[in-house]
Amino acid sequence: MTVGDLRDLFDLTGKTAVVTGASRGIGRAIAEALAAVGARVLAVARGGDDLAGIDGVEPWVADVRDSTFHDQLAATQLDILVNNAGTNQPLPMSEVPTELLDRMLALNVRSAYLTAQAAVRSMLASGNGGSIINITSQMGHVGSPRRTVYCMTKHALEGLTKAMAVELAPDGIRVNAVAPTFVETPMTQPMLDDPEFKRFVLDSIPLRRLATTRDVAIAVLYLASPAAAMITGTSLLVDGGWTAR
Repeated sequence: MTVGDLRDLFDLTGKTAVVTGASRGIGRAIAEALAAVGARVLAVARGGDDLAGIDGVEPWVADVRDSTFHDQLAATQLDILVNNAGTNQPLPMSEVPTELLDRMLALNVRSAYLTAQAAVRSMLASGNGGSIINITSQMGHVGSPRRTVYCMTKHALEGLTKAMAVELAPDGIRVNAVAPTFVETPMTQPMLDDPEFKRFVLDSIPLRRLATTRDVAIAVLYLASPAAAMITGTSLLVDGGWTAR
């Protein structure tokens, strides 16, 4: 295999990718990485200003919970979906209000399902197969205090990934998950600002460092590319060894 062959395995020129939750953090890094290897990237976020300055992408202002977005996505010819939008608000289980439970289920599970469903409809209509990558978490593989809702939603996405992969394999649609450990992003920063919590996190990661958005973006790039042509139904843990203990 030549250097050129290897380069071609990661070339996404001519492919259209949709990345949800693309305005910041992990989603932004993923959008930039896919664009850097030639993909046309539609970057989805609720605010147009939030998408400003992302290199090489086309902004798509939309709410992933909105049925209008799902209809538009189903009508868009695409090759890659990165299902990244999600949220977390850690609380002891005894203190989780119903409103928070419903909001996290609506965004982390319901909207992720409906977004994936819309992408599947698009890919089936084109007949060209495709790649769907659900951004889950190491918390989709383990449990953790104060994260009952978050763990529940991410375990749900891990199960969805496997079921989709089995069902859609005959149509050439690969479905995988990327499951990061803690990454310094605007969502996690308030948690990591607590020295005791940050020490707990680092003590739990054998590599003794947080993941970066680049670490996660490269994992997504691999799964989206022809290099991963035989990979479906798996979860790529970018966790520094957290779940290996």
